[in-house]
Amino acid sequence: MLGLGIESTAHTFACSVIEKKGKKGKILADIRKIYRPADGQGIHPREASRHHVENASIALSECLQKSKIQINDLDLISYAAGPGLGPCLRVGAVVARSLSSYYDIPIYPVNHAIGHIELGKLLTGAKNPLVLLVSGGHTMLLAFLEKQWRVFGETLDSTLGQLLDQFGRSLGFASPCGRQIENLASKSTNYVSLPYTVRGNDVSFSGLLSAAKQIKDKGIEDACFSLQETAFAMIAEATERALSFTEKKELMIVGGVAANKRLSSMLKSICKRQGCKFFVVPLEFSGDCGSQIAWTGIMESTVKPGAKLSDTFVRQSWRLDTVKVDY
Repeated sequence: MLGLGIESTAHTFACSVIEKKGKKGKILADIRKIYRPADGQGIHPREASRHHVENASIALSECLQKSKIQINDLDLISYAAGPGLGPCLRVGAVVARSLSSYYDIPIYPVNHAIGHIELGKLLTGAKNPLVLLVSGGHTMLLAFLEKQWRVFGETLDSTLGQLLDQFGRSLGFASPCGRQIENLASKSTNYVSLPYTVRGNDVSFSGLLSAAKQIKDKGIEDACFSLQETAFAMIAEATERALSFTEKKELMIVGGVAANKRLSSMLKSICKRQGCKFFVVPLEFSGDCGSQIAWTGIMESTVKPGAKLSDTFVRQSWRLDTVKVDY
C-alpha cells in the first residue's frame, strides 16, 4: 500500500510517500519546503500560505521523483486537516482534494497532532506509551484509552514551543527559535531564579516568559539556560506524576521540541526512577513533516473508506482527544 501525505499546518509545506507492508511502514520520500520569516518575526499566516502555494507543486514533484512512483500508483492521499493556521491548512487541503478528484484516489483528513504520535510509534517501536507532545502548537501529556487519546496534563496558556519562539524573537531570532536557545543555554551553568508554575499536571508559561525577558539584558546565555531549566523542570515534574498515575512502562516524546537534548536528558532521569523505557522520535522527524500525515492516513484506511470530497474539511482548532482512533 502506498500513501501520500500532505502537511501544511504552519511554516512547513511537506509531501511524503510511505509504503506499508504488513504492519511495517517504509518512508520512501519526505520533502519539506519551509517558510522563513524575517529576523525577530513569527509566522505570518498569509505570507506562509503564499509560500505554500508557490512551493506545493515543487514539493510534490520532488517527492514523487524521489520515491520513484507515479501519482496513479498511490492507494490513498491524506492531508493535515487541523489544527493549524487557517490559510496554511487550506492550501494543503486544496492540493489533496485536487489530486484525489482528478486521479480518483481515496482521500483522508488527518489530525496533525495524532500524526506526530503515530509516526513516533512507527519510528521508535513504542507500543503503549505515555506520550509527551511538545511543539509550537501543543504541550500535552497523553495516554490511550478506549479508542481515544486522553489528556493527563497540558499547558494553560502558551505551548513550550511558543515559549521558546517568543523568547527567541525577543532576542532577534526568527521562528522557530528552539535550536538557537538550546545552543546559547549550553554555554552557561548560571541559573537565575524564574517563576515555576505547575498546577496539578498542568503547566503555565506566561509568567516565566515575562520574567525571562526581564533578565536577558544581564546575560543572554544565562537567561536561555535559566528559561530552559525552569520550563523543562516543570514539564518533567508533570510527566513523572503522570507516569506514576498511569503506571505506563513507556514514555515517548514527539513534536518539534523533542529535538532538544537537555529535555531528553531530564526525561531519561525520570524514566530511570520510574522503571520505564524512554523513546524519542528521531531528530529528522521531530518537526512537522508529510510522513506523519501519510502514515496516519494509511492507518485510518485499514478501518474505513476515504472521505467524500464534500466531507473534507479544515479545522484551525481540532483537539486530538476528540478523535476516535479505531485502527
